[in-house]
Amino acid sequence: MKTKNSDSSKTKYIRVKWIDGLQFVATDDSGHSIVMDASKQSGGEGSAFSPMQLLLIALGGCTGMDVVHIMRKQRQQISGLEILVSGKRVKEHPQVYNDVHIEYKIAGKGIEEAAVQRAIQLSQDNYCSVGATLRTKAKVTSNYAIKEGEI
Repeated sequence: MKTKNSDSSKTKYIRVKWIDGLQFVATDDSGHSIVMDASKQSGGEGSAFSPMQLLLIALGGCTGMDVVHIMRKQRQQISGLEILVSGKRVKEHPQVYNDVHIEYKIAGKGIEEAAVQRAIQLSQDNYCSVGATLRTKAKVTSNYAIKEGEI
């Protein structure tokens, strides 16, 4: 009998191809793609996200998906979520992030503060693999604001 592997246990493959200068395009096996470039200070053109910016984007997306999913399961009427992620890097190479902050702006009708706190805590402590990866080297902090209606 065949067993189905969960999505998280499958090996992931990404193809990264050099375009020109320090610009690369990454493509997955589903055909999704994203362009990367180094900043002008680092010798690139600054024409796209840098790999380190993509790490912060991945964190925002990862925790955002968790929070929306958990809030819906809690039957919260969430109408908007905006996440601001900032990161400070050390000066020595490989210049990892050592301080990352996540700010959640959540909107909806009758959103319960306890539900927001629980969703963020579950994402950060249990579900967001990007955050768990970053926490091996960085201090990750967060705060949130709740707004009635739309963001």
